[in-house]
Amino acid sequence: MATAFRPDGELDVQSTRKLAAYLVENGSHGLVVAGSTGESSTLEDDEKIELTRAVVDEVGPDVTVIVGSGSNDTRHSVELTKMAAEAGADAALIVTPYYVRPNRAGIMGHFEAIAGGSPGFPLVAYNIPSRTGINMPPDFLAELAGIDEVKAVKQANDDDLGPIEGLDVLAGNDGTFLPTLKFGGAGGILVASHLDNGRMRTIWDLWQEGRHDEAEALDNQLQPLYEAMGVVVNPIPVKAALAARGLLPPTMRLPLVEPTDQERDAVEELLAGAGVPAA
Repeated sequence: MATAFRPDGELDVQSTRKLAAYLVENGSHGLVVAGSTGESSTLEDDEKIELTRAVVDEVGPDVTVIVGSGSNDTRHSVELTKMAAEAGADAALIVTPYYVRPNRAGIMGHFEAIAGGSPGFPLVAYNIPSRTGINMPPDFLAELAGIDEVKAVKQANDDDLGPIEGLDVLAGNDGTFLPTLKFGGAGGILVASHLDNGRMRTIWDLWQEGRHDEAEALDNQLQPLYEAMGVVVNPIPVKAALAARGLLPPTMRLPLVEPTDQERDAVEELLAGAGVPAA
């Protein structure tokens, strides 16, 4: 989920709580706090924990709350994951160590250390080579599943999309949501669901009920929505669209900036093509 900021750039916890409630009321099974869409790279640790506590309090114990507590520093990731667990999160989203680009032994050690620091606390590996510069291929992800705490993977490498032995697979990109369900994946950690999670939840429900043709037809309707989320780097399009609909302030923290008028128009044109209600 996106993170709200006040016009002065300070954290807007109340608006973030409202967005969390809105997303759950409209179909989301769970929420990710301080992930890529939540501008995690610009959040301080205490802000991430403050958001975690607020969202957990807002949505209650029946909604899964996952916190992005991975970084390129293993010691930092270990401590932040402990803090997330203590704050009431249900699991942590652990990105591969970006910039450092360690080898397999280093990545394995990274996850082992985080798991060892919070025994029994579920971890979701996050594979997104477009941002981190390093890929975890399927065979290595299957090895990671040997760590008891690693329960799932958010797969944002479309080239390697497929089942992983020992892990639940969650689509990391909007366009792979239905393809992930088709091979038995668990669902997705997505961006487009901010704007039409009712229909996206319906796709999930239809697939579980075996109504595959209906799920496919609905997913086809939403293709322009998925495209809209990539007009410019995430989370710029989704925050602009949310702000236009009065669901979130438009403020972003540098180095992210609000979209140009041309980019904003392109987003809204695609949303209209998907049948998303106008601002």
